[in-house]
Amino acid sequence: MKRSTDRIRTMHAGSLPRPTDLRAMLNDKARGDTVDAHAFESRVASAVAEVVQKQIESGMDSVNDGELSKPNFTNYARTRLSGFEVRPMDANAKLPQDISARDQQEFPGYFENRQGAFRRGPQMTQVVCNGPITYIGLQETQADISRFKNVLDTVNQDVEPYLPAVAPGTIEHWLRNDYYPSDEAYLAAIADAMQLEYKAIADAGFVLQIDDPDLPDAWNIYTDMSVPEYRKFAQLRIDALNHALRDIPQEQIRLHVCWGSYHGPHKFDIPLRDIVDLILSVKAETYSIEAANPCHEHEWEVWKDVKLPDGKTLIPGVVGHCTDFIEHPELVAQRLLRYADLVGKENLQAGTDCGLGERVGHAEIVWAKFRAMRDGTDIASSKLWG
Repeated sequence: MKRSTDRIRTMHAGSLPRPTDLRAMLNDKARGDTVDAHAFESRVASAVAEVVQKQIESGMDSVNDGELSKPNFTNYARTRLSGFEVRPMDANAKLPQDISARDQQEFPGYFENRQGAFRRGPQMTQVVCNGPITYIGLQETQADISRFKNVLDTVNQDVEPYLPAVAPGTIEHWLRNDYYPSDEAYLAAIADAMQLEYKAIADAGFVLQIDDPDLPDAWNIYTDMSVPEYRKFAQLRIDALNHALRDIPQEQIRLHVCWGSYHGPHKFDIPLRDIVDLILSVKAETYSIEAANPCHEHEWEVWKDVKLPDGKTLIPGVVGHCTDFIEHPELVAQRLLRYADLVGKENLQAGTDCGLGERVGHAEIVWAKFRAMRDGTDIASSKLWG
């Protein structure tokens, strides 16, 4: 993995804006409608070429395919794993809590007003595991790899390519288990299946980014847990992830965690200090965390007391998804300089809190935030390297 040897390198957490026509195709596929396979592949390929070029023009050193072939962050996994079915939500069943559950207890009026974004209605469906899990997505994964490689072959830039994949614990939370006898057995089955996707990405020569919002945000789902109980809960899921990563070189692995990234209060996000050792126990060389939003910017001080392990790098978010305001480059530089003092400039990269994709008001804002990041890292780099 490339390091910041003479300047701070820039990256982002994954999801990027999907063109309107491609989004419509993805939605049609997700609903089970017939989509012309040739037209779909042609549009994904052209969109990936466009988005790679946009990343480079905006100053990104680490680029991906924008996750453009996937309908959303987590549900792509169910199309690549066997053993699942879609069921109507039982109207009489207790609905599973979501990542805003602790906030909903204190701010019911807010969530009532935001019902379109947060409330689950009778039309909801649930993806449920009803049989043995196997990986059936290798063809789709290889298609992602091939089209990304084809674009990279035309790019004459010092960029580091990466592809994201979702962690077993995050899959477990959104795809419910009705087959395996325990959480441990269910997680092991998911990990063994997803290991094939992880390895395919690494074998292609790309950095593998593991997306694991579950690691911090499940705290908000399970409202009755104490911190010690939650740490035990999280450790089981980290063990499953590390098992799935067992055959992949650590230097090819980047971990991204966030606190759910929904637009809401986030008053009850678990503090970084309570889980930072768990995050650092994941087999990865680089750790990408939220650090730019009002709930987590202050946590740079955690690194006064927590030593980044030797050989590891940190990617704090310096621009965020929680607002359409464009961060000023001087603010970006200030954020980076704080971290450089604590973890060392060579062990630091600039990143985003989460994938900006559909979370800001328009694609124009995404690219403007990236350019602000690039300008801010230039300011910080000039002060750090002279």
